[in-house]
Amino acid sequence: MNCKLLLIFLTFFTFSGFGQSKIQWSYSYNKEQKTIEIQATIADGWHLYSQHISNEIGPVPTSFLFDDNSQIKLIGQVTEPLPIQKYDENFEAMLDFFEGKAVFSQRVSVKDATSIKGSVTYMLCNETMCLPPTEELFTIAINN
Repeated sequence: MNCKLLLIFLTFFTFSGFGQSKIQWSYSYNKEQKTIEIQATIADGWHLYSQHISNEIGPVPTSFLFDDNSQIKLIGQVTEPLPIQKYDENFEAMLDFFEGKAVFSQRVSVKDATSIKGSVTYMLCNETMCLPPTEELFTIAINN
């Protein structure tokens, strides 16, 4: 029984580490545009799904959560670039996703210098397989 648990544990962390090497996230505050910018740099051959997945059997869409902060008001929703819309063999459906690089933006109104914490949940796939959904925590410094 202990060997099975160890095998499951090692498999999970092997795939989690593997997924981390297929995407790099960077976070910044654009003072001039008053936006939080979240950039995904995606490894060749892999894709990241849009926030707006419209099928019932599909992958986990990319999503963003921001912790409450009395110094910051979120304006609208997180925006994304125009995704690629293509038939996805893994899910046998037309899906929206990104390859290479995608920059997501959240407009904000800031009262005073602060930082905002949050998380991004995402799923990566290539032509033959998908990695488990992953959540990454972030903190972004916001200087007024």
